[in-house]
Amino acid sequence: MHSIESPESGDAARSKRRLASTIKDSLRELSVELSMLNHQVSARLSLKDVDLGCLDLLVRQGPTSPSALARRAGLHPATLTGILDRLERGGWVVRERDQNDRRSVVVRALRDRNAEVFHLFSGMNAAMDEICDRYDEKELALLADFLRRATSAGQVAADDLAGG
Repeated sequence: MHSIESPESGDAARSKRRLASTIKDSLRELSVELSMLNHQVSARLSLKDVDLGCLDLLVRQGPTSPSALARRAGLHPATLTGILDRLERGGWVVRERDQNDRRSVVVRALRDRNAEVFHLFSGMNAAMDEICDRYDEKELALLADFLRRATSAGQVAADDLAGG
């Protein structure tokens, strides 16, 4: 037996597809704008964009091995070595012996430079606070869930491309 779609349900499906398309377009625009913001911050700090990205990963995930950081950043280990050299020369990171395996090295972000980065992102952070203030707790939970899932989907897609 075939179900017959009512005109209302067809309109609802089209509306949902349009909204989903709008969300995807908005995420792409957000990605571009955040890339531009990161580019401006990098320039102010005399870093390359990729250097700032790796520094952010280190700040977020804590001390890690160069090979793990290269995998997470999607970079060749030799490329990461150059990035770490620049970050170390600039006083952003240190390389230390791993306490669990003295043959290995871990990279750690130096916290005393964080204030410089936070200051440059303060305008965006203030704007985000204002935007979030317009939503109630339930709406914020929904948005947080959506963004976690979208981030996960992006990571899976990047991993798929890197492996393929």
